[in-house]
Amino acid sequence: MSRPDETHHQIRVSVRSDYLADQSEPGDGRYAFAYTVTIENLGTQAARLLERHWIITDGDGQVQEVRGEGVVGQQPRIAPGETYRYTSGAVLATPVGSMQGSYGMLADDGTRFEAPISPFSLALQAVLH
Repeated sequence: MSRPDETHHQIRVSVRSDYLADQSEPGDGRYAFAYTVTIENLGTQAARLLERHWIITDGDGQVQEVRGEGVVGQQPRIAPGETYRYTSGAVLATPVGSMQGSYGMLADDGTRFEAPISPFSLALQAVLH
């Protein structure tokens, strides 16, 4: 038997990240990254993104947790078949790291659920090769 959130509440999250050389100061241990998040509602219920939870890990294993309402000052409602996209940023003390987390969602039927955000890399391209 499938759970309701498996059929009605299907949110797919994908992320692309970029190093921001013009906002970074490697000599001072400051590496700035932008990340663009695409949130797709593949389910049958509209849902509002209420809150975010990020786990940010730098190359030294230092972990920072971020929790807050919405994303970039908004709590978007995403209807079935719609996509919401935004860009935000993170600053690390190392040239490589990762982020992962989840969005707290509220479906139109009143159900609260989590939309997971799979881990993604924050890295200078030169460091990866």
